[in-house]
Amino acid sequence: MLTALTIATGVAALVLAAWCGFAAWRDQPTKDWHFIGMAVVSLLAIVQLIVGIVQLARGEEPEQGTVIFVAYLVGSAACIPAAGFLSLAERTRWGSVTVAAGAVVLAVLEVRLHDIWGG
Repeated sequence: MLTALTIATGVAALVLAAWCGFAAWRDQPTKDWHFIGMAVVSLLAIVQLIVGIVQLARGEEPEQGTVIFVAYLVGSAACIPAAGFLSLAERTRWGSVTVAAGAVVLAVLEVRLHDIWGG
């Protein structure tokens, strides 16, 4: 697994969490700029999904099993879009809290992906 991509995705997720957490602290819902940030973080997670699948197709295997690795890859790619859709349903500060929580979950998933691959 590409360690640089994993770190970049985790750091971007934590930046998004801080940004949306600050918006929630200021009693603001998610705005267009937040959705652009979510798109960037989601793009990184999708690139990671593609890289992971390519590495599996080339015959490389994760240390802790292929099924759990693929499950974490798919979960990390779906985490931010799911939080974004939930924040659209809740147009108060709690929408921002939802995205911040989803971004923290993504950062934790990135650490776990690194461990599963054998880091």
